[in-house]
Amino acid sequence: MRGVETRIQEIRHRIFREVARMAYHTEWPVDKRIEELPYKIIPGEVGNFRNDVFLERAIVGERLRLAMGLPYRSAAEHAPVSDNIEAADRPETYYTPPLINVIKFACNACHEKRVFVTDGCQGCLAHPCEEVCPKDAIKLDRTNGRSHINDDKCIKCGRCADVCSYKAIIIQERPCAAACGMDAISTDENGKADIDYDKCVSCGMCLVNCPFGAIADKSQIFQVIRAIQSGERVYAAVAPAFVGQFGPKVTPGKLRAAMKALGFADVFEVAVGADLCATQEAIDFIQEVPEKLPFMATSCCPAWSMMAKKLFPEHADCISMALTPMTLTARLIKRHHSNAKVVFIGPCAAKKLEANRKSVRSDVDYVLTFEELQGMFDAKNIDFTTLEADPEDGLNEGTSMGRGFAVGGGVAAAVVEAIKHIDPTREVQIEYGDGLRECKKMLMMAKAGKRNGYLLEGMGCPGGCVAGAGTITPVRESTLNVEKFKKEAAEVSSTASPYVDRLKDVEE
Repeated sequence: MRGVETRIQEIRHRIFREVARMAYHTEWPVDKRIEELPYKIIPGEVGNFRNDVFLERAIVGERLRLAMGLPYRSAAEHAPVSDNIEAADRPETYYTPPLINVIKFACNACHEKRVFVTDGCQGCLAHPCEEVCPKDAIKLDRTNGRSHINDDKCIKCGRCADVCSYKAIIIQERPCAAACGMDAISTDENGKADIDYDKCVSCGMCLVNCPFGAIADKSQIFQVIRAIQSGERVYAAVAPAFVGQFGPKVTPGKLRAAMKALGFADVFEVAVGADLCATQEAIDFIQEVPEKLPFMATSCCPAWSMMAKKLFPEHADCISMALTPMTLTARLIKRHHSNAKVVFIGPCAAKKLEANRKSVRSDVDYVLTFEELQGMFDAKNIDFTTLEADPEDGLNEGTSMGRGFAVGGGVAAAVVEAIKHIDPTREVQIEYGDGLRECKKMLMMAKAGKRNGYLLEGMGCPGGCVAGAGTITPVRESTLNVEKFKKEAAEVSSTASPYVDRLKDVEE
């Protein structure tokens, strides 16, 4: 639903905007202000979304708490929205698991999966649905002339729907569960969606596919603003998927100017870290495949690498040990700017979890999505149409290949390009997994020994980073924007980056 301004997006944008405003206006008592916000966001006496104004405000209250980084409370808990609000107003606040949360009283209790016949059934003579059913679960009801499915016999294989000439048989799945490549979402005792956090990798696909807006992630938008206001030197590291996210005419120079207006000390392009990552993975691949490892898988997508290590632990050493572009860029910033605080800003929900690892906390202090950054722009009334571009730009140091990390297949392409420059005689076979379900299939083939010598790229979000849960624009549009941005780079290969000679420095 990205790229379509639905009611869910409208509510999310309002929440991020109001939380940002609350953070910027220190004269407002936070506890009193957050109690007022559900009434500001959902005004009047009649509900606009669910036709129950009290339910809507209760849901908004929990969304506000999650946007502050606070835990979700169930409907059974009696406490004000501002309960323990002081925990959100501390200088060093990390995410407390879980990152992705189901607001149970917002959930529609959708069916996990069902197959049913619609009024479009014509009661045709061929009746192929009956012929292909392996369980004899579908029959022609001669009283109404339409097919009827016996739910007690049906195994929901969908063969009947596949052969229906009129497309009159529908397979319905719970949207969040269907989008989850880890099969981490089931049904609780009340019919509500339930997340198995032992399986979940926080990709956020459930979040963007729930049509009731019942799933939300925690945010650090409040903490980032407070850090800026406290006088900290806060630097932004922006993922290459940013192009086009804030409007078609928002150039890198305008984005940099806007972010400085928010109070950021400076802005850097994460494509620089991507160049270092590609170079590091190229070197590792040449040295280790196939002599030490049967294949090597890329490491930049945290959802993909977590999935691989969870489901295929015997091949965990085949996942590249290269630092991610986010971490490498953060280290470059902190090597050059003492006492810096680094905010990674990108399309990814799983990056929030990655930054929470003890090994990464010292490098990356905060993570925001593009959607959350837009909330900050809205809170400060940033008008890109009248904003003058920063003459220094600053977002022009990444290579074409480094910027290509944002699009599915771009990581493998960058690594192969780097390998060609290091060892022109080396031939490399690659495979790309588009979304976690495809990634699992790819690793099953690798486990069976059918991908020996390969470089495997996995992306948790179908389409790559441009399809991440924190993006604003449609995936196709973002892909085209990134491809254009790649062509504007001064260099093509990651090995041509001026920062390559600093790789050893930031690896340690």
